Amino acid sequence: MKAVINEMPQHWLSERANADAAQWDEMWEGVLHMPPMPNTMHQDFEGALASYLRYNWARPNRNRVFQQINLAPVDEPDWTKNYRVPDILLLTPDLMTIDRGSHFAGAPLVVVEIRSRDDETYEKLDFYAQLGVPEVWVIDRDTKAVELRTLVGSGYSLLQMDMGGWVRSPATRVEFRPGGVGKVWVRVNGNDATTEELPED
Repeated sequence: MKAVINEMPQHWLSERANADAAQWDEMWEGVLHMPPMPNTMHQDFEGALASYLRYNWARPNRNRVFQQINLAPVDEPDWTKNYRVPDILLLTPDLMTIDRGSHFAGAPLVVVEIRSRDDETYEKLDFYAQLGVPEVWVIDRDTKAVELRTLVGSGYSLLQMDMGGWVRSPATRVEFRPGGVGKVWVRVNGNDATTEELPED
């Protein structure tokens, strides 16, 4: 259920700011968006994917993997008025300058959104495109179906699977293929040594 309140009472805002779930709140051009806390399935898969990427993509190349970071435009006068919180963000060494401590200002290499039913993942794509994020990975929380989208002009183009069922990220060389029920295979650089089915049992 969605609810729209024209003006939030200050005591409600204070209560929300002190709640555990507030870490996932976002501000969209001054409008507060309060998604529900991610469930255990979401958190389990997010952690498994982030760990896989840290060990197999980031560490060998001095890249970085972050989770739940406030992401704002580089020219935003007050970033707290306009930011999104992707589930996972990928950075190469040349992009570390976007780190402002409290938030990232500008485009990471990739943002990953783990999509649950009726969330606002697709509504965020325009924001990521305006920032110039080269790729957005949208992964269904329940089925683990993967959509890799690359920035083309002012929007994103959906990449297609190859004959073997793999879809490859041009920016990272990470590849995904449907796995067992509610799982997905992932590998880096086509390397069988890095191939894992996520989430793990």
